[in-house]
Amino acid sequence: MRPLLLCAWLLTLGPGLLEARAQSADTLRLTLLQTLQRALEVSPDLQAVEARQDFAEARYDQARASRFLTQFQLQTAHAVGPGLKIPENNTFSTEALYLNPEVRNDWRNVRPFNQLEIQLIQPLWTWGELSGQIRAARYGTEVEAAGTRQKALEVAARTGELYFSLQLTEALLRLARETGEILDRAKEEVNRLLQEGDPTVDDADLFQLRITEQEYLQRVVEAEERHRIARSALARQLLLPDSVVIDPAEGPLAPLSFTLQPLETYLELAEANRPEIQQARAGLAAREALVDVARSDYYPKLFLGISGRWTYTAGRYRQPNPYISDPYLGESLRAGLGFRLNLNFGQTRARVEQARAQRNEVAYQLEAARQLVRFEVEEAYRNVRIAQAALEARDRALTISKEWLRTEQINFDLDLGDTENLVRAVRENLELQARYYEAVYNYNRAVLRLQRAVGVLDLNVRRGTLVE
Repeated sequence: MRPLLLCAWLLTLGPGLLEARAQSADTLRLTLLQTLQRALEVSPDLQAVEARQDFAEARYDQARASRFLTQFQLQTAHAVGPGLKIPENNTFSTEALYLNPEVRNDWRNVRPFNQLEIQLIQPLWTWGELSGQIRAARYGTEVEAAGTRQKALEVAARTGELYFSLQLTEALLRLARETGEILDRAKEEVNRLLQEGDPTVDDADLFQLRITEQEYLQRVVEAEERHRIARSALARQLLLPDSVVIDPAEGPLAPLSFTLQPLETYLELAEANRPEIQQARAGLAAREALVDVARSDYYPKLFLGISGRWTYTAGRYRQPNPYISDPYLGESLRAGLGFRLNLNFGQTRARVEQARAQRNEVAYQLEAARQLVRFEVEEAYRNVRIAQAALEARDRALTISKEWLRTEQINFDLDLGDTENLVRAVRENLELQARYYEAVYNYNRAVLRLQRAVGVLDLNVRRGTLVE
């Protein structure tokens, strides 16, 4: 009856247990923490969001630079200008040629013309326009920084789940190897008993084993492909070459060391750390600053203006009389205070209302984000409790199953047991081992998702820890 027991044992295995270990020349052993840290370093999704953050920081630098020399520009012009046609009987000096009515521009004798003009405007009092723009740009960088953290949380959580999936596969592979060894021993045992002429074994047992073997081989192929997909997904996440295979360095799949705190603790942490809330807060502050910017157009703005011009054309002479100017030769400098006021108050009022409406929109989004975050945290918290209870139940059931299996094996060896009971004990033990590993996977994933919902997963990873 022993070969039949082995056949029954094999037939109880599910397709998820039948996989083979992939072999590779280049194996990279990584812990979960190392995997998450590498994912945050190389993820192109995260780098794309960081590029937007860099853009926002550059815009903030531009806003700060606008406080001084808001308008400071240099303009040059280069062309040809006329020379001077001076009569031969001219009795005036070169500085008093304007007194001679016979002096004319000579376009037949053109000369190089060069002009340089500098203009500078420095705001002195803008009723909050400049400071508001700077504040808005600064909060804009915080908005993008929160977006970067949001993407980092997503990348870390996705990578962690891929790592746990790979660990689950490794655990199931250990069961699969035991299955393959039992199948080989069963075939050897059946063949030996057939050769010895044992009346309890016949050709039907051998055919049953051969059918089981074909089912097993088909399931192995399916499982191997799924195993390769799992490893490939994690390798793609880490941007590893195809020649490198990742091997979890954590050892067998085991529950994370994690102590669940009261729900209120996680709600407070989420309020302080969730990037969606941080993003909405920064966006609200930026919109408040833009309301001040729009409102500043109601008031006159004081500025200091300086402009200078230098013009030169060869062959022409400077005329010092203040009432005489030569457009082709001369220099000038002007400096003083000025006021600028937008008199279209209707448009100003409309822009202020638009800015207020956008501020109110973000304020409502902030409240919505708070409520959504609280729901997500509570949901993740409840899922951890559910997964924890399931894990504890699977662990106790597996312990009971092992005791039952040992008892049935001892009774069977003493010819005191029931064959059907032993088959049931073996089947339950194998199924419970697989379910236990799945419960561990679900628990670890639930803990990871709680850390993500609270908004501390990426912070912990960058600090060199996984959970607190």
